[in-house]
Amino acid sequence: MSRAPGQKARSWRQRFVAGVYATHNRSAQVQKTLRRCLTDMGPGSRGLEVGAGSSRLHAALVTLDLVPGPTIDVCATAECLPFSDGVFDVVVSQEVLEHVRDPFRAMQEMRRVLKPGGLIYCQVPFVIGYHPGPTDFWRFTREGIRELIEQAGLRCHQINIAVGPGTGFYRIAVEFLAVLVSRFAESMYLPAKGVFALFLYPLKWLDSVLSKSPQADRIPGGYLIIAGRQLEVRDARGPIADSGREVNLETR
Repeated sequence: MSRAPGQKARSWRQRFVAGVYATHNRSAQVQKTLRRCLTDMGPGSRGLEVGAGSSRLHAALVTLDLVPGPTIDVCATAECLPFSDGVFDVVVSQEVLEHVRDPFRAMQEMRRVLKPGGLIYCQVPFVIGYHPGPTDFWRFTREGIRELIEQAGLRCHQINIAVGPGTGFYRIAVEFLAVLVSRFAESMYLPAKGVFALFLYPLKWLDSVLSKSPQADRIPGGYLIIAGRQLEVRDARGPIADSGREVNLETR
């Protein structure tokens, strides 16, 4: 059975957004770091992807989202994960925490379900426009995402710019011009946004140059962070300290 015109339009729009406008998850830095985390999952390892949407990054990842779908294993909120303590070796969250009412609670939940010695890969936006999915609450600086991690009792191993100032400027410029057009013809907001998204796309190519600037943290599109739950050292009386095991993902 062929799809209705409305369904075809939504499908085309989703492909356009994922392929042209919202390409954070396809950046070289994101793919390299995430691939390294998932490659570290050995036989018998089990992971969790929070806010998976339509993706399935790895066969060993349990996919969780608010909305059911063909690739979703569990429907739940990030602030109340329906799993026992310490059951996952890896937890992945890509462009999710800005949509969560309480990102601190969500990060605490991700730590809770993570095994001691396990890793969390978290990716968040900084300079992008409002994008409800279905809600949009937060943006995160480098200091902000570190605070989020440390308040959850996790150890930060690595923070990098996920998409740089070129993408940050691109996202704001596209929104600015589309809003400007909509001031005179509201119905033209989305068509104008699509045109400007294509026309200004080369701005993203500047990320590889601008991300090396000492001032790159002023307007990057977003960050990624690798954090770990520390192993406990025990003696006959019980836990006495964290092992402090460091993971250097930059040099693997």
